[in-house]
Amino acid sequence: MEMISVQQAEEIVLSQYQDYGKESISYDLVIGRVLAEDILADRDLPPFDRPTVDGIAIRFTSYEEGFRSFNIKTIQSAGETSVAIDSEDQCIEIMTGAALDSTVDTVIRYEDITVDNGIATININIKKGQNIHLKGKDKKAGEILVNANQVITPAIIGIAASVGKTSLWVKKLPKIAIISTGDEMISPELTPTAFQLRRSNGVTISSVLEKYKIKADLIHLNDDYEEIKKELSNYIDTYDILLMSGGVSMGKFDYLPQVCEELGIKKLFHKIKQRPGKPFWFGKSQNQKLVFAFPGNPVSVFMCLHRYFIPWLERSLEIPQSSPLYAILENDIEFPFSLQYFAQTKLQINKQGQLIANIVDTNGSGDFSHLAETNAFVELPLEQNTFRKGEVYKVWQYSFLNL
Repeated sequence: MEMISVQQAEEIVLSQYQDYGKESISYDLVIGRVLAEDILADRDLPPFDRPTVDGIAIRFTSYEEGFRSFNIKTIQSAGETSVAIDSEDQCIEIMTGAALDSTVDTVIRYEDITVDNGIATININIKKGQNIHLKGKDKKAGEILVNANQVITPAIIGIAASVGKTSLWVKKLPKIAIISTGDEMISPELTPTAFQLRRSNGVTISSVLEKYKIKADLIHLNDDYEEIKKELSNYIDTYDILLMSGGVSMGKFDYLPQVCEELGIKKLFHKIKQRPGKPFWFGKSQNQKLVFAFPGNPVSVFMCLHRYFIPWLERSLEIPQSSPLYAILENDIEFPFSLQYFAQTKLQINKQGQLIANIVDTNGSGDFSHLAETNAFVELPLEQNTFRKGEVYKVWQYSFLNL
């Protein structure tokens, strides 16, 4: 199979989206998960007529008949049973959020009255129904308060609590193993020899998945053909997704493509016309499990993860896709290869409110030192080699803007 384009790779990956079902969990555990049900109003909101200010409540017909002073029958606070007036010259001293009785229909602020010896006098012109939040004005019982298929925020949890939803249906998450390979890679807590490297790809991928509340298992395999074959055979049955780094290039010990083929994992593509991440391998097992096998270089892993896997994950979880993000180049760049180039960039917003991409010089896909100071990849088309300041290109953000 020949190298494919970035667009072809994207289409193939997204075509393999999967629905992992849903589960009901307690509302104190749902932050960051994807809502799998509509949240409905269990009653009218607000559930009763209520004042929006502290003051007095009167019947407006009394005001129309010339009454300006009213005997205060009682003081009513929020949460108490509503109190009725008995005559036209009475009012209720009432607090914000209390339940208005049907015998009163207009509220006047404390700032607009004078109270003396139990008598409240109105000092301004008023309108019928002022300062009242009417029953059902926000939503009627049974209406949708929050639509399904969105990431649950603190505001959504608050709304759920307000309607008594102490458990919520959320999208189930795929079970994921993150597998690194390579004899030269050692555990981060160990001291490497002059020719060894500490493993970082696995923990990087795992940290990205934390945003989606996915707790992935971290696994490392040495460059041993039989060991890789044996372990992958088990993992492809145990997990929904294998996210792998290393072992997919052209080296003597890059066994993954051949192992996957022997295990009956169908190759959907291998190699994309892009830099970094050209050797990316993607396949599907007979039992519909997916294998994302990224090249081992840290920047390649980071780019492929955000460009392909995260869009796949969000489609599978039915998270609404945001509009593509575009930015204006702040500097010129030359890229003399027939590949789609993903350049590390620092996004900023200028005084005109425009998104600006300042491309950072790096030393290739093994140079991950700049990932901390940048926040996106700018995607530069493979059809051209020269890119000029002021031109606009798509960007893939991987951390927040520092405004």
